[in-house]
Amino acid sequence: MKIGVPKETAANERRVALVPDTAGRLVKTGLEVVVEQGAGTAAAFPDDAYRAAGAGLVATPAAVFGGSDVVLKVQPPAPAEVALCREGAALVAVFQPAAERDVVAALAARNVTAFSLALLPRITRAQPMDVLSSQATVAGYKAVLLAATTAGRLFPMLVTAAGTLPPARVLVLGAGVAGLQAIATARRLGAVVSAFDVRPAVKEQVESLGAKFLLLEIAEQAEAAGGYAKQLSEETHRRELAFIGQHVKDADVVITTAAIPGKRAPILITADAVRGMKPGAVIVDLAAETGGNCEVTEPGSEVRHNGVIVLGPLNLPSTLPLHASQMYARNVSSFLLHVVRDGRLNLDFSDEIIGETCVTHAGEVRKS
Repeated sequence: MKIGVPKETAANERRVALVPDTAGRLVKTGLEVVVEQGAGTAAAFPDDAYRAAGAGLVATPAAVFGGSDVVLKVQPPAPAEVALCREGAALVAVFQPAAERDVVAALAARNVTAFSLALLPRITRAQPMDVLSSQATVAGYKAVLLAATTAGRLFPMLVTAAGTLPPARVLVLGAGVAGLQAIATARRLGAVVSAFDVRPAVKEQVESLGAKFLLLEIAEQAEAAGGYAKQLSEETHRRELAFIGQHVKDADVVITTAAIPGKRAPILITADAVRGMKPGAVIVDLAAETGGNCEVTEPGSEVRHNGVIVLGPLNLPSTLPLHASQMYARNVSSFLLHVVRDGRLNLDFSDEIIGETCVTHAGEVRKS
């Protein structure tokens, strides 16, 4: 079976689906791996490293898509890439079917069996394949670095001949993977950190990282299947907004990470709450790609609102492409080895991992 890795074509995407080390491991299992020339260059993985790992190099995307049994990508394929796919081949990438309806329809029409790793079930067996968690780790780390370089103050407390400088006060909203990594990174930089999440179960994790957990007592269940936060009732959400509004007033930096799978990100910081913050405070909205947790966020832009700087970064993992690619490659190779048996696809749809991630098969759309 031939596994193909094309160069990513999405704007500002620097990651690659397989790094040389992981490609070499797949080759040792008996799979043939071909990589488009230059696919790993932006992530600091030169062609020679793939060649040394036993992978073949091809000159064009057509050679990858048209000659591979399974194509591995990071971003969903562009329409032109779908047209290059060999009919009956398979493709693995990360995308939400509801947001990529045209691509999904094109993949089905091309008779491509497409898998989205964004749909992996939150079960123990799937943890080595969990690309959302691995890439959220990168995003949470980079968000704090962005805040630190944007804020007009130092993060740690410093005692100097010119006097004592107090530490920055950082508030993290959402204590999932990205939020926990943001907490840990801000603490390592010397900030005083607090965190809020509607799920009381994460309190222990927050406190284990040295941060203060801000508790809002709510009557309803705030955790959905798989450990994700779920959408709250209108009344509870109003209380949540008021609670957060009180706490952002004192923050020098706010990192927001709250997301609800398959839905728009919830608004956690209103425009009024931003106006109540200190001039020079910084908000880094990691939910910008799905609408943003801050009411004034502009995805992909930096805005200033009443003296507060609001950043809406997109695709942060791609800004640290070497390690982001390494983790992604380990995730995608674990998934590949799960769905490939004896050199062919093992399409057992009763298997939760395969059944939940398969978006198109045999000309039909399975997830929309």
